[in-house]
Amino acid sequence: MAIDISIVRNLPLFRQMDPAALTRLMVRATPQRIPQNDTVFEQGGDAVAFYLLLHGRLKVSQVTPDGQQVMVRVVHPGDLFGFARALARPDYPGTAKAAVESLVISWPMADWDAVVENNPRLAINAMQTIGQRLDEAHTRLREMSTQEVERRVAHAVLRLADKAGRIEAAGTRIDFPITRQDIAEMTGTTLHTVSRLLSAWESRGLVEGGRQKLTITDAEGLARIADPEA
Repeated sequence: MAIDISIVRNLPLFRQMDPAALTRLMVRATPQRIPQNDTVFEQGGDAVAFYLLLHGRLKVSQVTPDGQQVMVRVVHPGDLFGFARALARPDYPGTAKAAVESLVISWPMADWDAVVENNPRLAINAMQTIGQRLDEAHTRLREMSTQEVERRVAHAVLRLADKAGRIEAAGTRIDFPITRQDIAEMTGTTLHTVSRLLSAWESRGLVEGGRQKLTITDAEGLARIADPEA
């Protein structure tokens, strides 16, 4: 399956990149459809390729040394992921699984150095991506160490709505299957606590739930929980 250059040209990662350089880069790219619940790569596996998500959503999780699974991030369309070489790792630090049917393109990991050396604009954009990931990680760590659990969960839900929200009549629906367990893993709490909070928020008209569905019906009310002093 050939890759239409027009699909990727306007992605933030490739903005201001020379068209000829982008064409050469895409020649080395391999597209792949990932069925829902299939994995792109698994934690600890040899990092043989790096990826760009064109369509769909991916959930990235890690298993800690004591066997606890943690959902560390969601990959959104336009995101670069799996670039273990940029982190000086020979393996993937987490498992990337398709939350919905997704389309990715990949490059051999051996190409990473040449890609960033020969495409300065892409290198800058990739560094900005890494910086954003670090900032997100620091934000989550700060929230888990300083905030009560209800605020952490509210922040997590609002971030999901911002990145993956679809406006509907009832409010803003997170446009991929999201479970209460996912939210618990993202916020360092328990399934019981997340279930209790979401049930309470539903009774107050802040959210609407369902099987792996979540709609924010009162974003302002939820924002007041996340930042009561704002």
